[in-house]
Amino acid sequence: MNYKFSKRIENLKPSAIREIFKYAADPEVVSLSAGNPSPDAFAAKEIGEICANIFKEKPIEALQYSVTEGYAPLRSYMLDYMKKKHGIGRDFDDILMTSGAQQIMELTTKALCDEGDVIICEEPSFIGSLNSFRSIGAKLLGVELEPDGMSIEKLEDALKNTKNVKFIYTIPNFQNPSGVTTSLEKRKAMYELARKYDIMIIEDNPYGDLRYEGEDVKNIKSFDEDGRVIYSGTFSKVIAPGLRVGYTVAPSAVLKKMIVAKQGEDVHTTILSQMICYEFLTKYDFDANLDMLRSLYRKKARFCMDLLDKYVVPTGITYQPIQGGLFIWCRLPEGTDMPDFCTKAVKEHKVAVVPGTAFLSDENGTSDYFRINFTTPSDEKLEEGIIRLGKFAAEYLK
Repeated sequence: MNYKFSKRIENLKPSAIREIFKYAADPEVVSLSAGNPSPDAFAAKEIGEICANIFKEKPIEALQYSVTEGYAPLRSYMLDYMKKKHGIGRDFDDILMTSGAQQIMELTTKALCDEGDVIICEEPSFIGSLNSFRSIGAKLLGVELEPDGMSIEKLEDALKNTKNVKFIYTIPNFQNPSGVTTSLEKRKAMYELARKYDIMIIEDNPYGDLRYEGEDVKNIKSFDEDGRVIYSGTFSKVIAPGLRVGYTVAPSAVLKKMIVAKQGEDVHTTILSQMICYEFLTKYDFDANLDMLRSLYRKKARFCMDLLDKYVVPTGITYQPIQGGLFIWCRLPEGTDMPDFCTKAVKEHKVAVVPGTAFLSDENGTSDYFRINFTTPSDEKLEEGIIRLGKFAAEYLK
């Protein structure tokens, strides 16, 4: 049969990260390409206890259909938590539980964008979100990411000269892939530009709780006084990604449309997963769990940067030190064939990194960068992988 696909799907490319995972499945390959939490980060014993208790006391509630908005106790708890902990949430806001933060990007785009509308994003940016935007038929416009966040001058230029911009997409804390944290000044400036040009902002914050150096910076949503910021949060990095529970605090008028879109996708996020998150938040010491994660990732990040300094930086590759999150963004010497470098690294030297082109708004763009993840491999595997990367880079860049 001659299959005819929709235009919006036909032009989508497979995720470069998922493609590299195929190579990473080789047991001889050291994968620095994943974005997974450390195997040491999971409170498996506690979650097992929670599951046993749920099936003992509330089995039908966990297994039955429920409302699209989400598990009511969890929604109520998170609205209160976000307001008290982060100053997020006004009278015009509400909360929706989603199937991971990834779904927030798709639902928002469905609710706000017609095919051909423009979304402004950081350049580079998270490939999962970019593909969600593309799948709805939106056009992407990348704005240069500087060491302290998106270029405000270039952002205003884009807003001034581009028609049908619907929203700005930003990952302000330990951005994926770059690790950059947007300064408070730039967060305020971005919000003021959104007001000036009457558009919205998606503030995607999966890594904000994973700061292990320096001081926290206020979220953009915390100074949203006119209902133009959609905040995206997730339990994937702080409880477990396999539960697939995210949440968005956003203006009620926008959430109503997102709820309609979600009903057509999955009816509601898995209730058992939401119940697990609620019990973990309320019956266990969540702050202690966050402290454990920060301590774990602080140690692994420092170890990784020490290894990079010893084995990789002498080859001419550079990187920006990080203060949180899961990723380090490495830059090859100018003029290096980055895709070839990444391909040969995994095929010939059995170490997998993610090519920087995977994170560009322009799929035909070029990049000197590649991304590594230090949280997934054990310390032994991480050291082995960085040593391999350094040996290969020394040969390749010679």
